[in-house]
Amino acid sequence: MPSRKSQKRSDLLEFHRPQLKFESAPIPPLKPESRRCLHNLAQYDAPKHKLRLPRSRSAAVLVALFVGRQGDLYVLLSQRSQHLRTFPGDTSLPGGKWDEGDRNVEDTARREAFEEIGLPIDKQRVPLLCVAEPFLAGGNLVVTPVVVLMLDNTIRPILNEAEVASLFSHPLASFLSEEAPFPVAPDAATAYHTHHDMRDWVPSGPPECAEQNSTQPARPFRMHRFLTGREASGSHSIKPVYGLTAAILIRVATIGYARKPAFELYAPGQWDMWRRIEHAVRWHPVFREARWRERIVYPGEEEDFEEWRKVHGDSMLPREKPRGLFKGLIARSRL
Repeated sequence: MPSRKSQKRSDLLEFHRPQLKFESAPIPPLKPESRRCLHNLAQYDAPKHKLRLPRSRSAAVLVALFVGRQGDLYVLLSQRSQHLRTFPGDTSLPGGKWDEGDRNVEDTARREAFEEIGLPIDKQRVPLLCVAEPFLAGGNLVVTPVVVLMLDNTIRPILNEAEVASLFSHPLASFLSEEAPFPVAPDAATAYHTHHDMRDWVPSGPPECAEQNSTQPARPFRMHRFLTGREASGSHSIKPVYGLTAAILIRVATIGYARKPAFELYAPGQWDMWRRIEHAVRWHPVFREARWRERIVYPGEEEDFEEWRKVHGDSMLPREKPRGLFKGLIARSRL
């Protein structure tokens, strides 16, 4: 007989992940592969880590899936406004930084999607499937993907034109493939999927080791790129899915379809994402100061924190919020 504790946790999961009743939902019939994908996502529970992350450097994106007319799964993608200061015109997922009113990453992702593309904050019409592992973004943010399913295909977007220029979709399964889901000329100059290996910007250790680390071979990091099929549309062209957005969608597709990509995901010698997050949050000065402002002090840095506090004073530190308010987080193009 299950314990009261396990029964309580099961009840909470059922509450937050309502049973998906595909037959009664106003969506096209699902292909078997799509049904299995949704089942795998709904059952997924990301590994838990004890590392405390600063809320001020946290963000979330919404991976909003819907069922196409042929029963395949598609993901909503947006083209950032050309008037934005950062990454204008890039292809991205709806999302943004944590806000004081957000109770968790799901709140952050849903609020941002509502503000950007008008997606209703309705957990019955757009139920939660899962929360995936966090990713490190090049803007010194930890970004958590929140995966939902649009059960109502009558929902119509309302774009915030100051942030979003257009909205389009792409087959989720195509982020595991090297074959384009759209017609490509045999002599096309650019392949549907390509990658670029760059030097990882995450510190390997404390600042005093920087000079020693600079003599070591560069640690690589692989960036993936997928064509959208809309690159040659003149003034309405859409940029490829690249960097952070591509990495997140590869991961969501891998969880859902339970298979590896048809290409090599990592560069030789590349750190896994959680190791990159741990090192960045501990050693990068932007993350460290953000932690200290929230009184998040890691073992071994107590003396450095006290020296920092003498300079900045307690007035610089916000009061501690209840733990668990936010546990996890948007540069569009660089991880």
